Amino acid sequence: MRKLLLLLLPLAAGSLYAQENDTIEKKDYGRIYGGFESNAQWYLNDKGREIKHPEDPVRSNNYLLVNYQFKGFSAGVQIESYEPNALLNYNPGFKGTDIGTYYAAYKTKHVELTAGYFYEQFGSGMLLRAWEDRTLGINTALRGGRMIFRPTDDMRFTLLYGRQRSGFDVAHGDIYGFDSDINLNKLFNFEVSDLSFGATYVGRYEKIDLPDPGFDALTNMYAARFNFIHDAFYVSGEYNYKQKDGVLVGTQNVLTNTFVKPGNAVLVNFGYSKEGLGVDATLRRTENMKILSEREPTGTGDNLTTSLNFNDKVLNFTPALTKQHHSNLANIYVYQAQSKVDFLDPSIMMSGETGGQVDIFYDFAKGTAIGGKYGTKVAVNMSSWYNLPGQYRSSPPDYNTNFFGVGTKYFSDYNVEVKKRLNEKWLTGFYYINQYYNKAWFGGSDIVKTNIVTGEATYNFSENKSIRVEAEHMWADKDMKNWAGGTVELNINDKYSLYVWDIYNYGNDDSAKQTHYYNVGGAYRIGATRIAANYGRQRGGLVCVGGVCRFVPESTGFTLSISTAF
Repeated sequence: MRKLLLLLLPLAAGSLYAQENDTIEKKDYGRIYGGFESNAQWYLNDKGREIKHPEDPVRSNNYLLVNYQFKGFSAGVQIESYEPNALLNYNPGFKGTDIGTYYAAYKTKHVELTAGYFYEQFGSGMLLRAWEDRTLGINTALRGGRMIFRPTDDMRFTLLYGRQRSGFDVAHGDIYGFDSDINLNKLFNFEVSDLSFGATYVGRYEKIDLPDPGFDALTNMYAARFNFIHDAFYVSGEYNYKQKDGVLVGTQNVLTNTFVKPGNAVLVNFGYSKEGLGVDATLRRTENMKILSEREPTGTGDNLTTSLNFNDKVLNFTPALTKQHHSNLANIYVYQAQSKVDFLDPSIMMSGETGGQVDIFYDFAKGTAIGGKYGTKVAVNMSSWYNLPGQYRSSPPDYNTNFFGVGTKYFSDYNVEVKKRLNEKWLTGFYYINQYYNKAWFGGSDIVKTNIVTGEATYNFSENKSIRVEAEHMWADKDMKNWAGGTVELNINDKYSLYVWDIYNYGNDDSAKQTHYYNVGGAYRIGATRIAANYGRQRGGLVCVGGVCRFVPESTGFTLSISTAF
């Protein structure tokens, strides 16, 4: 106790002195900030769907992030807890409670140094993206070191080394990277234009346990890109190349010394944007561009393809370039980008994808015949994706592709949406969606064609109180056939909101599967804290965020989510 008092007395004396002398400056001890997030589910039996809850019916994913910053120095740690187990169908590597990531960094005007775990993206991410998305169960942070050098405001150079996170461990492959980004505006004295270039190198080193493999332990990958804007026009492009490497074969994803191929990807985006009109087009072709930090998935049985099923050890980022619909029915048949070589059987052999997406936005002005008093917004979106055309051989596996043209059609989505404000209280929306989904190439047996119609109306009682009602219907010619759905959302004020929705597979040919998937829930917000709860049925299938998806199984139960920032 005496020692404790001796320590506290100088602090108390200093505090009294500071109160008596206003001219003494307050010391800067830095700041602590971060956040906490918890997502818990209580899985229940559902006799109507013959679903039995798992052995541990109550599960949760929890994240505590704490950062400290003092001038140019910062450090942080993220503690993760998956107790008693992670939510269903998350990476098996997320188990128990442990430190997920940690880092220390120092930043000046020109240099930034980081040690520990860090997130990074080079260009569009088609060679490297280390990122986190808790909804998808993705955390591919690199553990190692990174240096960023900015000699001027127009130049940025990044150098890094690391191993990619996998669960609470890291992958065996060593990742090396360099990226540059140079803006040329000042050099050319541009006033209404913007021009920049970038170049990337990524290397993955992993020892090879194959005799005479035909490819190197170090896989070199290169990329170059540009971005140009002039007034209302813009265009950008990127080319990526991966030197020849072993290709995984068959449903078991086996690495051999005979199936060796390089990979490449081309991405082009261009458009025009002015008040009232916007046009945006993106074209992409990828061939053998599924880049893993470990060449071959490890494990046995169900865990053999963990790297692919849970987005684990995936080094690059190739999201599906399709419209992200908010309609429940439009998200039944969703597309995932096909960047991997897959020879499922002699009739289904794919080496990548080619296709594109076009968006057109137009605002009919107020006071016109279509615009009316408040104007009318119309958006058209079109996307189509195909296998690469060429010659394919199943045994021994091999392929040769054509750069131009298209192969077997994977997916298409053509849709139009119209939003119209009727008066100060009412806002309405109408959506039509036409989809083509080649399920036969993605684990099914049918080509499914759908037509979806959705209508919604929002009524504003006041500035922070509203109700939204939505009705939707899908006509499908195959698979689960027709669906109908409806949603009601009530925002009581800035703090409280409630919702209920249901989608009903009334058209299923199997009467036992004509199921209602209902959900009821609400949320409470105060400051930086949000608490949400719901009860209902989860339809099995893909849950997607930003074009990247995670498969979720059928389930029924309660969900509780809490998030806050400090």
